[in-house]
Amino acid sequence: MGNERRLFALLICLLLGGGLTAAVLGATRAADAARSADAATARSGTTHSNTTHSGPTRSGPVDGDFVDLRDVPPGPADPPPTGPGGSAGTVRVDCGRDEEGHYNEDNLVVSPGLRAGAHHTHAYVGNLSTDAMSTDDTLAAAPTSCRGGDRSTYYWPVLRLPDRPATRPRENAAGHGNAGAILPEASVSVEFSGNPVSQVVPMPRFLRAMTGDPVAATAGDEADVRARWGCSGSPDRSTTRYPRCPTGERLTRTLVFPSCWNGLDTASFDHRSHLSFPGAGGICPQGTFPVPRLRISLAYDVPPGAAIALDSFPEQRHSPRTDHAMFVDVMTDAAMAQVVACLNGGRHC
Repeated sequence: MGNERRLFALLICLLLGGGLTAAVLGATRAADAARSADAATARSGTTHSNTTHSGPTRSGPVDGDFVDLRDVPPGPADPPPTGPGGSAGTVRVDCGRDEEGHYNEDNLVVSPGLRAGAHHTHAYVGNLSTDAMSTDDTLAAAPTSCRGGDRSTYYWPVLRLPDRPATRPRENAAGHGNAGAILPEASVSVEFSGNPVSQVVPMPRFLRAMTGDPVAATAGDEADVRARWGCSGSPDRSTTRYPRCPTGERLTRTLVFPSCWNGLDTASFDHRSHLSFPGAGGICPQGTFPVPRLRISLAYDVPPGAAIALDSFPEQRHSPRTDHAMFVDVMTDAAMAQVVACLNGGRHC
C-alpha cells in the first residue's frame, strides 16, 4: 500500500507540474502574441479594437495626399487618337448613380465567397444582387439598375466625409478606420470605347476585371496605380492625389480598365494576368486581343471646406493612390455583339 501511495503521489505531482508548465508556456505565447500585435499596430498605425477614427488626422489622408489642380499640368490625350484601322465608336450604359444604396464590404472579383473580405465599403451600379456569395448563375438572374438590361456589376470604394457622423445604413459597417458619412455620387458614367489601332473582339461573358492598386501606399511602386482624380472644370488635367477644386466645380474620379485579353481566361489567380493594358500607342501586348475598353467616371459635390477620405485597408491610410474598381461582365452574348459592332463601326451608341 505504501508503494502504491507513493506512486499515486508522484503521478499527481507530474500532472500538476505538466499543467503548470503548459500554463506558463501559454502565458508566454500569449504575451509574445500581444507584443507582436503591438509591434504590428505601431507599424500600421491601427488599433486592436474595432473603434474607427472620427477624422483624417490619425489614420490619413495626410497633407501630401492633396494638390491644387491648377498646379497640375495638362496631360496627353487618353486614349490616343484613333487611326484608320482602329475602332472609334463609344457605347454608354445608363446604370444610374446607386440611388438604391447598394453597398457592402465584399469583393466578388478578389475575395469571392468571403463576407466582408474587402475591409472597406464598395458602392455599386448595375447588378443589384452582387455580394461575396454571387455566382455566374445568380448574377445572370438578378435585377439591374442599368437601362437596357445589362446585368454586369460595376463597383468601387466609397468616398467619405470623415468629419461628419455616419447616420445612414451601412455607413458604420466597414470599420478598420473607415468612418464618416458616405458622400454619394452626383453622377456615374459607364462607357465602353474601342482601340485606337485595331478592331475589338467581344469580351467573354462573366469576365472578371479590376483596375488600380488597393495597396499602392505600401506597395513600393506605382506600376498598378491607374485611377485619376480631377475637377469638372479642367478635364485635361488629372492627378493621383486628391485635387483641390475651384469653387463650384465637382471632384471627379476616372477608372479605366485593362482592355487586352489573353483569349482564354475569364479570371486569373492574381486578378490581373488574363487582362493587360495596351501600350502607349494603343497596341496590345503579343498574345492578347483588344476588347472593349471600360471607363467608369464618377463625380461628387464636395461641401466647401469638407475633409474627404477614400475607403481603404487600414495600413493604406486612405491614400488616393489606392483607388480601384472592379467589373464583372454579365451582358448576354447578343448584347456584347451589339457593343462590338457599334465600336468597330465608329458609331456612338
